[in-house]
Amino acid sequence: MKTFQVISPVDGSVYLEREYITSNQIETLLATATAAQKTWQKVPLSEKMAICERAVEYFLAHADAIGEELTWQMGRPIAYTPNEIRRGFQERARYMMQAAPQALAEVSVSEKEGFRRFIRRDALGTVFVVAPWNYPYLTSVNVIIPALLAGNTVILKHAQQTPLCAERYAEAFKAAGLPEGVFQYLHTTHDDVARIIGDSRIDFVAFTGSVSGGHAVQRAAAERFIATGLELGGKDPAYVRADAPLAFAVENLVDGALFNSGQSCCGIERIYVHEKVYDDFVQGAVALVNQYILGNPLDAGVHLGPMVRTSAAEFVRGQISEAVTQGAQALIDSTSFALDKAGTPYLAPQLLVNVDHSMRIMTEETFGPAVGIMKVSSDEEAIQLMNDSEYGLTASVWTGDADAALHIGNQIETGTWFMNRCDYLDPELAWTGVKDSGRGCTLSALGYESLTRPKSFHLRVSGY
Repeated sequence: MKTFQVISPVDGSVYLEREYITSNQIETLLATATAAQKTWQKVPLSEKMAICERAVEYFLAHADAIGEELTWQMGRPIAYTPNEIRRGFQERARYMMQAAPQALAEVSVSEKEGFRRFIRRDALGTVFVVAPWNYPYLTSVNVIIPALLAGNTVILKHAQQTPLCAERYAEAFKAAGLPEGVFQYLHTTHDDVARIIGDSRIDFVAFTGSVSGGHAVQRAAAERFIATGLELGGKDPAYVRADAPLAFAVENLVDGALFNSGQSCCGIERIYVHEKVYDDFVQGAVALVNQYILGNPLDAGVHLGPMVRTSAAEFVRGQISEAVTQGAQALIDSTSFALDKAGTPYLAPQLLVNVDHSMRIMTEETFGPAVGIMKVSSDEEAIQLMNDSEYGLTASVWTGDADAALHIGNQIETGTWFMNRCDYLDPELAWTGVKDSGRGCTLSALGYESLTRPKSFHLRVSGY
């Protein structure tokens, strides 16, 4: 039996070891999911919702323990990890339950004499969810809860850095009374993931991860007529207009860039500031970043823990170093952050100015606690620069003028447009991206559309 280890970024120790699933076990898992789905789809929606609610209650009751083990697995400070369950996870799960009755209801059409006509939303079958390590519960709940409510069975594969998250789901659904086989998880290799996607018993794939991972999912599904939902990377921009609420913008954009050590798909990765407020913005941002504490994520008061692994930190160090070589100026003295040391996953936050789009720090996904700040002279220049990207997940404007925000937002190539907010998912709104940020939609009532298929009923009831 082959195994893998989870190396904790906290101290480099082996946190846990797990076995990979075998080929025979994969076969059993797929067969079980297919058989269970035939019964599960007939369960009344009210009963499905009650089971999912009990699962959410399980998570809430164990939020502290789940938070601590998540800190050990991926390094986010323990001050924040339980809130992944208490806030976002709970909010999204419960909204998708609330939206289910209407989203899954039959669609009526106009009356036609002698006929009964309507559209029903049928479950797809088995949904394969491939989830990442950076927000392992928030990303996966977007699909798991609505997929189950729609009558699908679910197979979950979590990143190898966070395998306990998949196991926690299984515990929660078992405690909630979910019938056996309706939810299952596996620990497996990339090669086996591709083989599973290619299996005829998989009916939809929901993947959150890198662009290269998205291409791999697409290749694996290419021989089959199934859909894939892909939530990939981002290089999310913010534009601070001359009329921005400046102190508010500084506070929220610094948090949006540095929270989770910058390891967020929709984190702020580049900031454009109008020349009239540029100096004040930069001064405020530097002062705030210098108040951050980089430390052991198990200690109280720590804002930044280690990145998920040393290689990730070295990648960000490389972007910063290259930008400085090309003329950028790093404004944060990393030596004032004692734990920042090359060859470790502990990395100080960084702000860079004198940047432009010839530098990777402004065009390539960083996924770390570093952000470039660039001066602009007009809305038009900001729009051009914001759209100058391979990505389009979220973007934001900071202004006191809602009409201007709408005017600019209509021209930005993005899945979500914010005014005076960033790095947040509202479960009532569609979560989607454009360009290399992926395709498909989760959350909102629209999130159910990719997890069901329409089936039309056309009944001649008289006149035959």
